[in-house]
Amino acid sequence: MQLKLNKPICFFDLETTGINISNDRIVEISILKVHPDGKEERYTKRVNPTIPIPPEVTAVHGISNEDVADAPTFKQIAKEVHQLIKNADLGGFNSNRFDIPLLAEEMLRAELDFDMKNRLAVDVQTIYHKMEQRTLSAAYKFYCDKNLDDAHSAEADTVATYEVLKAQLDKYDTLDNSTKFLAEFSSRRKFADFAGFITYNDKDEECFSFGKHKGKRVLDVLNQEPGYFGWLLNADFPLYTKKVLTGIKLKALNNKF
Repeated sequence: MQLKLNKPICFFDLETTGINISNDRIVEISILKVHPDGKEERYTKRVNPTIPIPPEVTAVHGISNEDVADAPTFKQIAKEVHQLIKNADLGGFNSNRFDIPLLAEEMLRAELDFDMKNRLAVDVQTIYHKMEQRTLSAAYKFYCDKNLDDAHSAEADTVATYEVLKAQLDKYDTLDNSTKFLAEFSSRRKFADFAGFITYNDKDEECFSFGKHKGKRVLDVLNQEPGYFGWLLNADFPLYTKKVLTGIKLKALNNKF
């Protein structure tokens, strides 16, 4: 079953130096852009992460420091990646919790704005886990009856993810063939930031989800304890979380005038 799209969607996968969203870097990125008319564009690049790739991570995805020594840095390819995904929704496998947050960090480090306000995110892993509870390789075998022989290659994982989603639409009549439905179905608890430090209350107001101010409105905390905002900006929080906090503070200031 082909996807019914109102706008392009970019399925993508990242191979990285590790799983720390704030500190780890991309070593390979692969994007499959699917247009509403069915046209597909593919983009795959190795990336020099500018930090060492641990041996145990190389053992997983097979990319060594030597493999990316002469590759461009993410900052050098950031504009072409930004151009490709601009005005498109995003899709991936575990992308809501890992790939999208890490991509956002890399974009912000490259001084390019990244926002999900006008995008939908379809996480194929969440759909799969809600339906079957498996991994990508097992999902590929289960839905497509194919072996994912090149697992942990960004391009192979990206293409497999797209094929799995189309097969899921064929298999489950309860899944509506629309990006909006799939994004809502594949989302977990709603957060204002990717890392889950800022959530929403029942009035759709931003609240802290951690620490001594857990459950309190962000605006109340920033007004009552201005120094806390400075501490957050200087602490080891993801850049996207800091961007969201700054946006909340600026919006409150603008509303005063």
